[in-house]
Amino acid sequence: MGFSAGKRKSRDEEEEEDYTVTLSDFNDDVLERVLSCLPTSCYFRMTSVCKRWKSTKTSRTFKLACSQVPSRDPWFFMIDANDSTSSSSSFVYDSTEKNWKKLNRSLLLHHHRRDLTPVASSGGLLCFRCSVSGDFLLRNPLTGSSRELPCQDSQDYNKPLQAVAMTTVSPSSYKLVTISGDIPNLCFKFYESSSCSWSKEFELVKQNNDDDETGTAYFLSKTGNVVVASSNHLQRSPSKQYSSVITVKDNVETVYFLSSYGTIIACDLNKRCFTQLPKLLPPFLEYSIDLVECNGTMFVILLSEFYESASLRIWKLEKQNWVHVGMLPPAMSHELYGRNGDINCVGGDGEKILVCFNANNPPEECYRYFVYDLVAEEWSELSRCFNDGEAVEFVSALSFQPRIEAIV
Repeated sequence: MGFSAGKRKSRDEEEEEDYTVTLSDFNDDVLERVLSCLPTSCYFRMTSVCKRWKSTKTSRTFKLACSQVPSRDPWFFMIDANDSTSSSSSFVYDSTEKNWKKLNRSLLLHHHRRDLTPVASSGGLLCFRCSVSGDFLLRNPLTGSSRELPCQDSQDYNKPLQAVAMTTVSPSSYKLVTISGDIPNLCFKFYESSSCSWSKEFELVKQNNDDDETGTAYFLSKTGNVVVASSNHLQRSPSKQYSSVITVKDNVETVYFLSSYGTIIACDLNKRCFTQLPKLLPPFLEYSIDLVECNGTMFVILLSEFYESASLRIWKLEKQNWVHVGMLPPAMSHELYGRNGDINCVGGDGEKILVCFNANNPPEECYRYFVYDLVAEEWSELSRCFNDGEAVEFVSALSFQPRIEAIV
């Protein structure tokens, strides 16, 4: 009968056990700083661990720690064909975890209003516009906090609204810009959260250029029919009707939007002037177009058909010249040919561009969602979203950073 001697722990192993530290040993400030660095989805799961971690949701120091995180990968707030807020839930695509998530509409909107349409976003906030009154509502989709912006001058409603753009000025403030009027008589005004007020109206002067914005251009409508943009019949989804992007470079703010003629208009808010950008394709070519912004740069996405093939390309403007950025692989874009589809796109932080392709032509409806990574220069296609076993389809999206500290 033998005896085996027990293994003695080395001095190093004993010292290592003595100095083992867990999250429970951290004081509140250190714990909050650690939790603030987690992806937002991971943080929400971690709050169910214990009451101490859950209490960080209402901690001011925790929100301050979150605001010091320079950037978070975007979530895409998806918009269905109804473009309304009447459903009981909304869906977002988490670009970090690469999956779909459902947002409770009781947080998104404190009362179910069918006349609110999402029109813009920036930072961690979404902007909704009332189709009846024309007023705006800002909302943090994660916390449910909201603010109804002050009503504008009654004279502003007499001018057709062209564009709505939103930008983050600082972690605690934002600016909303509206452009209205008929070309060439455009004007703009802005709302600043720091002052909680609208500015006065400023006129935009047209700069001379060689292009004529009244030239004939052909586009694919939401129904897949070819429309002549110069006849002012260009139809867009309500959520994209006032779609525009704003860039800030060297303290110069520029708003880009698509005119009713299908041309790209660039408005320099500092110089209070606007100009028409050079056309990308011949005016007789049929195509669908949209604009996005990523980290201060404006990109144009074009879907066109030529020689029995479809092409989806991304361009950016450099010194008044269009530079090609990326193209959807032919094996993927060829499946879009002949479907008379439309694209609605969104950019944002994280150097990612989401392209929503939809061809609503019963009985062969088609919905596809592609993401282009500007850094990796790679395309990927999103899986379909299902709710209670049924597929949910979307026509457009807004991009926002999932920030629980975002203040309206």
